[in-house]
Amino acid sequence: MNVLARIVSILFHPLLLATYLFALFSLALPAGLDPLKDDGHWNFVFLIFCVTFLLPALNIGIFKTFGSIKSLAMEERQERVIPFSFIAILYIVVTYLFYSRTRVGLNDNLLKFLIVIDILVLTATVLTVFYKISIHSMAIWGFIGILLPLNKVSEDGALLYPTILSIVLAGVIMSARLQLHAHTPREIMVGGMTGFAVTFAAMVIMF
Repeated sequence: MNVLARIVSILFHPLLLATYLFALFSLALPAGLDPLKDDGHWNFVFLIFCVTFLLPALNIGIFKTFGSIKSLAMEERQERVIPFSFIAILYIVVTYLFYSRTRVGLNDNLLKFLIVIDILVLTATVLTVFYKISIHSMAIWGFIGILLPLNKVSEDGALLYPTILSIVLAGVIMSARLQLHAHTPREIMVGGMTGFAVTFAAMVIMF
């Protein structure tokens, strides 16, 4: 069971949230990537994968190499603060570069979704200073908090089944974190509730 729980934790790592979200938009809700042209969607998804997953993962590895963190899992709350802060800054910088160096503006869906993700990452960083929460739980429920409001605007219920699948996956992911003894039930609950509340509120405000 532990092996399966580790596989689930890796496949649904919080840093993959943005990649999964924009990949889903490319398949089911192209308007979520406006103003990008259709033929540029998957290039953008790959770019997001590189800058929101590969680059942060590489830097976490560097932190581990130089002893700033004891393990890649960052089991202690204190050792999470610096890597999380770096990741939050990186996400915000990426969003700013999209805004300042491209034609993507504040009224475009793409930038709005990037800002929602930034808010979630920044919230996770600030909370970690005071309390250890399950970032896996926060990420998947943040994902759900983004999808739920979009069901009202998606054509032909395109996001209905992805939303239902996400809710099922949330249960699987939280169970996996409990199986690995990575978090207490309270840490997982707080993470999930916070993730959903933050992104749902951000979606209502931004859109």
